Amino acid sequence: MSLRALALVTFLGLGLAACTTTGRFVVPQGSQLEVYRRPVTVGADGRVVTRPFFWTAAGIPPAGGVEYRLLQGGKVLQEGRLRAKFRVVSIFWPPFAVIYWPMGLNPNITYDLVKGKQE
Repeated sequence: MSLRALALVTFLGLGLAACTTTGRFVVPQGSQLEVYRRPVTVGADGRVVTRPFFWTAAGIPPAGGVEYRLLQGGKVLQEGRLRAKFRVVSIFWPPFAVIYWPMGLNPNITYDLVKGKQE
């Protein structure tokens, strides 16, 4: 593989990683999750991958954080805010991701929406 091809693959890989945020969730069976007004798919391992969030997701719940809703059959079971984390990669990702995509889910905690814990 040439140096140019390696550089291109590395650049594309970093670009894709900079455009997503990941979190682990525990949700009730048969429910749908919306994060920041976006429907998301919860994987078999509880993993959710979505786009990053604007500054409005900054802060510690209940005053701040990423809004979520848990739905079942079109009815809201639960809603609230999730703890968010500043994405350092947004400082380096042009064009100015620090302005429009600075916040993300915290990959080091589990958002347990059954027990109501975020740890």
